[in-house]
Amino acid sequence: MDFLSTLTLAAESADKIQETVNATMFNVGDGNGIWYLIGAALVFFMQCGFAMVETGFTRAKNAGNIIMKNLMDFCLGTIAFVLLGFGLMLGEDTFFGLIGVPNLDVLTQLSDFNRCAEFVFNLVFCATAATIVSGAMAERTKFISYCIYSFVISLVVYPIEAHWIWGGGWLAQLGFVDFAGSTAIHMVGGLTALIGAAMVGPRIGKFSKDGKPRAILGHSIPLGALGVFILWFGWYGFNGAAASNVDYLADIFLTTTIAPAVATVVTMIFTWLKNGKPDVSMCLNASLAGLVAITAPCADTDALGAAIIGIVSGLLVCFGVWLLDYKLKVDDPVGAVAVHFFNGVWGSLAVGLFATGKGQNGITGLFYGGGFKQLGIQLLGVVSVCAFTAVTMFLTFYILKHTIGLRASREEELKGLDTTEHGLPSSYADFVIAGDSVYSGSSAEDTAVVTTAAPVETSVPVQHVSKARAPISDSDVKMTKVDIIANQEKFEVLKHALSSIGITGMTVSHVMGCGMQKGSTEFYRGVPVEARLLPKMKVEIVVCKVPVEKVVEVAKNALYTGKIGDGKIFVYDVENVIKVRTGEEAYEALQDND
Repeated sequence: MDFLSTLTLAAESADKIQETVNATMFNVGDGNGIWYLIGAALVFFMQCGFAMVETGFTRAKNAGNIIMKNLMDFCLGTIAFVLLGFGLMLGEDTFFGLIGVPNLDVLTQLSDFNRCAEFVFNLVFCATAATIVSGAMAERTKFISYCIYSFVISLVVYPIEAHWIWGGGWLAQLGFVDFAGSTAIHMVGGLTALIGAAMVGPRIGKFSKDGKPRAILGHSIPLGALGVFILWFGWYGFNGAAASNVDYLADIFLTTTIAPAVATVVTMIFTWLKNGKPDVSMCLNASLAGLVAITAPCADTDALGAAIIGIVSGLLVCFGVWLLDYKLKVDDPVGAVAVHFFNGVWGSLAVGLFATGKGQNGITGLFYGGGFKQLGIQLLGVVSVCAFTAVTMFLTFYILKHTIGLRASREEELKGLDTTEHGLPSSYADFVIAGDSVYSGSSAEDTAVVTTAAPVETSVPVQHVSKARAPISDSDVKMTKVDIIANQEKFEVLKHALSSIGITGMTVSHVMGCGMQKGSTEFYRGVPVEARLLPKMKVEIVVCKVPVEKVVEVAKNALYTGKIGDGKIFVYDVENVIKVRTGEEAYEALQDND
């Protein structure tokens, strides 16, 4: 065998090896590629990301309710997808490409069912579409009504429109491209969120009597940020799982990175210029907006196209939040509509603009010489899916609203859905003072007050004194309480100054408050924060030996900067002080005689 023949055989062997790798790793042939399954697992993990974003952007009294809804989206969705959804989506095409033939193959074929990977992969996408709605309707929706909605969208609505796009339906036959779900998942979920949020109405206090929006701050921006990072990580599986080879996978990873990064920077600059400071929550929304928009064209555009898509996404998410708050008067606590609906539409249309012709689907968009054909197909698909979703989901929410009701009562909303819907007084029990109202999982015997005496060997010796106070002079010493409220960063300076004049005993608390200026003017999601409570420290001192005037003067000197917010000092007369352990009162109770 000559050298040339050897090279030819080696090349053929390399091609066969590559084919084997592609068949094993990627979604080709029977769809059981290893990466395909890993991608499904990453998409499932995104449920955690959605839960964290929605929990962080809402108030603590509803955190458990948010988690429960996200959990039920997947669990109820699984049952619905088994019973009907999978057949409607991926069954044999019928009725002119409108639906798949329903079947129960996953239950009836048992060990002969050979579409396990396909089933799980499409199930996790279905659950994603359902869970988008949770955040937009958060803090005021009945749990039972939400569960019914979640079951319906996974049973019928998502499977039918997804069949049009991915199941061989009429849109797929026309050439409509939605590689990973800007249309089928995000636009559908976002539009459903808009309809649901509008029909359930705004949270109590969201809008003033004259219709101006009020900021209702989420209780944990770090939790929301954690959710965004989890979602971004999972999105590499969300967009990349259907790649047919490693080259296309690399392209998808590139575009999935560039678009959200650019969108986030654009939103940072925009909110910085508009409000004077970059808005954290809006930048987090922008990351998700860029991811949503790149989802449809991720396998068909290039780095430049991804960057332009990201620029538009960063501006579009800001516009969407403003439009809902100031014009439509729709309360969306987490920005789900702006992120998923607005950018789902944009991403779907972007396929017809930025497809290079060299991607996995081989299509070419308007800006790369492909003309208007693909853009027209994309527009038709967007309008059709929007119309179907709007009709079906409006009917679903309308029926729920006029039967069992959509909205929790005013009392339930004010108290918090954790307590009223789930019997959970707090999702953060260890962060509140324990008491009868805080669930600890203990029995009545465990929480009963201990009234028996402590063992002698562990008790502190007590020297009882008579109830009559023993004055240190002919007249009682005057006792005065001084409360100092100031900026937290001044604590060490204040403590050192007080110590220098003999004040060592004090009680220090972290408090929130504002003065007549109602705090500094700040913005949350583009809405001015009214009467913003600022973090402060409160130092409480009772003095008798040290002159009060000296304490006040020292505190003023330590705290003064000349700026608004330096703090206030309150001075009170104290009638009496009792030391619990010894029974000492007044001046003696303030002395350290141990």
